[in-house]
Amino acid sequence: MGAWAGSGSGEGAGPGSEGDGPGDPERVVLAEDRRWVHDLWAAFFCSLSLIVLLHLVDLAAGTVEAGRSMLWAGLAATLFVVLFPPRVTAGRHWLSVRGLLGERRVSTDLLTQVSRRDGIAQRIVLKDVRGRRVEVDPTTLAANPLLWHELDRGARVAGERGLLRTGSPVLRTLRERIESDTARAVFEASDLV
Repeated sequence: MGAWAGSGSGEGAGPGSEGDGPGDPERVVLAEDRRWVHDLWAAFFCSLSLIVLLHLVDLAAGTVEAGRSMLWAGLAATLFVVLFPPRVTAGRHWLSVRGLLGERRVSTDLLTQVSRRDGIAQRIVLKDVRGRRVEVDPTTLAANPLLWHELDRGARVAGERGLLRTGSPVLRTLRERIESDTARAVFEASDLV
């Protein structure tokens, strides 16, 4: 399969990505969301708390029965699915977002579009020349400078190649926010604020 072929599942992640060995630069994870494990435990704790609370209410009311317990378990499982955090990782010229339903990956050095989706949960939407698309929470990038660095490095290459035609203002705004947050953290750590 050629270097430009690939599916949305991360296969053919970049030019020359035929190798699947552990030393393959297209597969080496250079950065990951440091908060992911914490967020996963928080989702689990919320779900567990819900099922315990509902069972305590049933116990106090004297309405504990198998059917209701199954319903509460279903509600807790649904809450866990809703709260399950996507796992964001990055490597040399790629960014991946893995959720419960699978993984999506883009080649950051082949980005064609970066946009911002506003709403209750803001997202940065990245699209590459292969038509692959991922959505990333901007707070995840802001909280993980190494993830941001890998995305920014790839986006700069895409810009130099003339591929990235829309999205420079979105990246610039995000870059300024992350640099400001990083500077503030350095000053706070140095007791200069």
